[in-house]
Amino acid sequence: MAKLTGGQLVAKQLKKEGVECVFALSGGHIMNIIYGCREEGIQVYMVRHEDTAGFAADAYARVTGKPGVLITTAGPGVTNAATAMGEAKEACTPIIHIGGGAAMATFDSGTCQDINILACMASLCKDAKRCLTSQRLPDYVSKAFRTALSGTPGPVYLEIPVNVAAEAVEETDVSFPQNSRTACCVYGDPDYLKRAAVLLAQAKRPVMVLGEAARYSTQHGAFVEKLANYLKMPVFTTSMPYVRGLFADEEANELFRLGEAAAAEADVILELGVFNHNHLNRGQPPLFAGQAKVIQIHEDRAMIGLNRDADIGIVASCGTGAMQLYQEISALRPARQDEDWVARARTLTEEAMAPFLASRTDDTTQPMHIGRMTWEVGQWLAEHGRDWHIVCDGGDTAQWAQYNTFAHYPGQMLRFGINGTIGMGPGFALGAWAADKKPVLCFTGDGSFGFHPMELETLLRYQVPFVCVIANDGAWGMIKLSQELKYPSYLAEHGHHPINLLPEDFPYEKMAVLWDGLGQRIRQVEELHPALDAIQASRKMGILNVDVNQHTPSPRTIAFAGVKKES
Repeated sequence: MAKLTGGQLVAKQLKKEGVECVFALSGGHIMNIIYGCREEGIQVYMVRHEDTAGFAADAYARVTGKPGVLITTAGPGVTNAATAMGEAKEACTPIIHIGGGAAMATFDSGTCQDINILACMASLCKDAKRCLTSQRLPDYVSKAFRTALSGTPGPVYLEIPVNVAAEAVEETDVSFPQNSRTACCVYGDPDYLKRAAVLLAQAKRPVMVLGEAARYSTQHGAFVEKLANYLKMPVFTTSMPYVRGLFADEEANELFRLGEAAAAEADVILELGVFNHNHLNRGQPPLFAGQAKVIQIHEDRAMIGLNRDADIGIVASCGTGAMQLYQEISALRPARQDEDWVARARTLTEEAMAPFLASRTDDTTQPMHIGRMTWEVGQWLAEHGRDWHIVCDGGDTAQWAQYNTFAHYPGQMLRFGINGTIGMGPGFALGAWAADKKPVLCFTGDGSFGFHPMELETLLRYQVPFVCVIANDGAWGMIKLSQELKYPSYLAEHGHHPINLLPEDFPYEKMAVLWDGLGQRIRQVEELHPALDAIQASRKMGILNVDVNQHTPSPRTIAFAGVKKES
């Protein structure tokens, strides 16, 4: 048998784990791994900044339900991806992050790029390991996949010193794990399920909540929609937009649009794979009814009871738990026929959505209301790009975008999580497209657009069908707007600090010309659809630089301000 480098061993094991593509940026410490990937037929997507590679791996995982993989060179290559790792950890995204490391012979001697990356990554990932022997590399790679997918999914870091990646060893001396992880479901305890079924069967106002971990726990997932329909149970799926569309087309099934507002009046709340974090008000009132009985189903028992007590906690896979509950409940009672609770949930949703609904027809605000802009673009997508991915980037922009568009399939809609990681748009676009080759439309703000504009060249290089719609309010909008809510008298006297402002007339749309695309400055609502039509007809990349009003915060931004407005 031939000798193989450590890099080739890594690539062979990645192939055995089902990896089809990785995201990376060139670097000397990792080239043996990159060459190995090429030999194994694994697509390597090269980006301009490692953070983008991390965001792309994250989006790939959210769309496919499989771990994403990024490879970064030593030192700053790894640290550049730190933000993406933090985002992935809080979003419960399984990522395998392979990082280069300094040669073992020169550890702690002041050699190039020899910093304590392992400690850094340990704080941002589920696990962080360093492999010091080439023969063990396949085992370490295999373990990284098991760890990333176990319990609550998350990112795992594996450091490989450059000498370990370069060393050649006899292939016969290496053991490649073949069946090192299982995809079997976790079935819930029958006694706990019977108790939960009785609660739900007797409930007058049940609500289901779908969390991040549900994306990676979908076996028997058809029973999630069956259970919701059987009990006419509103479903809350907006804690992370990529969970929207996971078990049902939310436009086709109204129940999957009614849960967020209805949770405040629920008498029983069923949580599937939920992380009760800040976006869910930690499972507490006023978002969730304080007196409601709570059933929590999660593969990770450490997540059961986190921030909100569980009246019944069931360790099970989400789809499997729903299937078991459906079987128990259908034996206890017939399908619910009355529409009383659905009607009430519809009323609550209309009240909660009032600011969004009003903005959709706003024709007086000048420059245009950002809610009107995102709704009009969403309507264009409904007609011309129903299966496109929708990336919601930017602070205030993302809030309007996610509530003015629909998700029809898993991972169609992508947005940052509780870290508030803006600027991830191009990376998410690359990862989403790499997953299923569907076009991408990215909503972003003029601030967040500036993080990684050179990644548009990356998208062009891989011929990603991409449209970027910039909501231009000449500011870091979410911060500026929240300051206006907090300190109106101070700002009336002193004005905004320049740190919150951006140039209002900067021609971002002209950047499209650099990549032979189409760019247009949009000042009137009537210009939006023709501009999108023109971009789609051209089959080129497009940038729409849209003037939006500077003083129309979303309800989410009002909540983000955190204090009552000065009287």
